Amino acid sequence: MAPRPAWKGYLKLSLVTCAVELTNVVTHTERVSFRILNRKTGNTVKRIYVDAETGKPLDDGDEIKGYELDDGDFVRIEEDEIEAVQIESSHTMSLDGFVDKASIQQIYLDTPYYVAPADKVSEEAFAVIRDAMAAKKMAGLARIVLYQRERPVVIEPLGKGMVLTTLRYDNTVRQPDSVFGEIKAVKTDQEMTDLAELIIDKKKAKFDPSKFDDKYEEALLELIRAKKAGHKAPKAKAAPKPSNVVDLFDALKKSLSSDAGSPKPSSAKAKPKAAAPKRKSA
Repeated sequence: MAPRPAWKGYLKLSLVTCAVELTNVVTHTERVSFRILNRKTGNTVKRIYVDAETGKPLDDGDEIKGYELDDGDFVRIEEDEIEAVQIESSHTMSLDGFVDKASIQQIYLDTPYYVAPADKVSEEAFAVIRDAMAAKKMAGLARIVLYQRERPVVIEPLGKGMVLTTLRYDNTVRQPDSVFGEIKAVKTDQEMTDLAELIIDKKKAKFDPSKFDDKYEEALLELIRAKKAGHKAPKAKAAPKPSNVVDLFDALKKSLSSDAGSPKPSSAKAKPKAAAPKRKSA
């Protein structure tokens, strides 16, 4: 069954418009999830709203959203009133500017969605916009209302379709200096840097997401299988914790020798074979 679209609307480039739909890139269907049970009866439980003052449960239809004012009072807002709030980006993504995707800092990239034409009539216009961006190697900037919030987005070609990535607002992103500002400048030893580069060369590989596996999820499944079979939970295996390196140069040399069996770097970028550099005498 085809996944349910997260949004339906229009993609617009100047006077060219086509109907599109967004589909979530990420799926959580295979994740281990737990239900909350009543320990005594084994029955599942459900959450209910209760009045914070009286403690009494609310009847169906009694819930209403409220926006709290400075004086502690609330403005009541009905669901249909929220749904009635519409702006252009509620239904149309207008490509207003184009950038090199690589120029967008990683810290601003948020959630990806696939973009596809919503009907047969839109396929040609969709293909023209997609192919034009691909030819220019550019990504389009637009805005979209998703989950009752307008978000800036970047859209780029991807195979027969496109991929849209929501962007974080600048005022929601901590700038690097706010975290890295207190890191002291360190003059590194070139010989040690050379050793680290050799280790990197030996570990060079192609990106293959199919090789990633969730070891924590596997451990959870092992626990579930054991409990299902009536066994005790498997004994926890203490993960070794690394300690601070006493002799960095020695640690780098040992790392280089222990990685002797690692994949060799590709011939295109491989450095000529070289022995580990000798450390200068003090």
